[in-house]
Amino acid sequence: MQGFLNVNKPEGISSFEVIRKIKKLLPPKCKIGHLGTLDPLATGVLPIALGVGTRLISWITDHTKEYIATVALGATSDTLDACGSIVPTGRCDYNHDDLLKILAAYRGLIKQIPPMYSAVHHNGKRLYELARQGIETERKERTVKIYSLELTEAAKDCSGVYITLKVLCSPGTYIRTLCDDIGKDLGTGAYVSKLQRTRSGCFTIDNSSSLEELCRDAKNLSRYLLPLDCVLQDYQYIDLKMQADIDAISSGGFVLM
Repeated sequence: MQGFLNVNKPEGISSFEVIRKIKKLLPPKCKIGHLGTLDPLATGVLPIALGVGTRLISWITDHTKEYIATVALGATSDTLDACGSIVPTGRCDYNHDDLLKILAAYRGLIKQIPPMYSAVHHNGKRLYELARQGIETERKERTVKIYSLELTEAAKDCSGVYITLKVLCSPGTYIRTLCDDIGKDLGTGAYVSKLQRTRSGCFTIDNSSSLEELCRDAKNLSRYLLPLDCVLQDYQYIDLKMQADIDAISSGGFVLM
C-alpha cells in the first residue's frame, strides 16, 4: 500500500495514537509516518505517509500550516491550552484597536521559545516529561514565520471572553505560544481552548477523512489513498519515452536531457 492518507485527527488523542490505530489496518511490514505532530487537544489535518510515501517526506517543499485557534482571554495555563491548570488573571476586557495592533506585530519573522509542554528534546528527554516532574529548563529561541494572522471572531458569553484567530505559518510554530504571547501583550492573559489545523502543505481539511471513517472502512482503505505525486506538485515533470532512460532512472541512475 503506497501513498498518503489525509486524516482528520479527533480531539483527545495524540498523533502517535493515530499512527498506532492506522498501522493495525495496514498489511504487515508496511512503512508508516506522519507529517507534523498535533497536540492531543488539536483536531484537523494529520497527513500520513504509507509505503514508498515515507521516502518522499524529505522531498516535500510546501510545509506551510494553517490553523483556526479559539483563544480564551482572562486566564493563563501552564500548558498554554485548556488541558493545563487554568489560573484567572482577573482581567478580560481589552481594546479592539490595541488587539489589532498586537496581531500586526506578530506577522512576519518572529522569535519563539518552545513551551515546556512540548515534544522538544533536552538531554535525551522530552520537555513535557520534565514539565510533568515539575522541572523547568532553559530553552533556545527559534525563528518562525507568520505569513498571515487574522482576527475572525470576538465573542463573550457566560463562560468567558474569546477571540478566534486564523494563522498561516511556517513549520515549527507553536500556536499555543503565539496565543500566550498575545495575551501577555494584551494584558489579559490567554490560552488556547480549541485548535484545528485546516491545512498542512497540500493537504486540506476539505479532502481529509475522519479516523473513525477509516477504521470503519478498513477493508477499502486504498480508496482513501492520495497518490504519491500529490506532494510533488512544485517539481517539474519530465516524460521519459525511451526504455533505456526509464531503466536508468528506475535503478537510481540519471539521464542527460
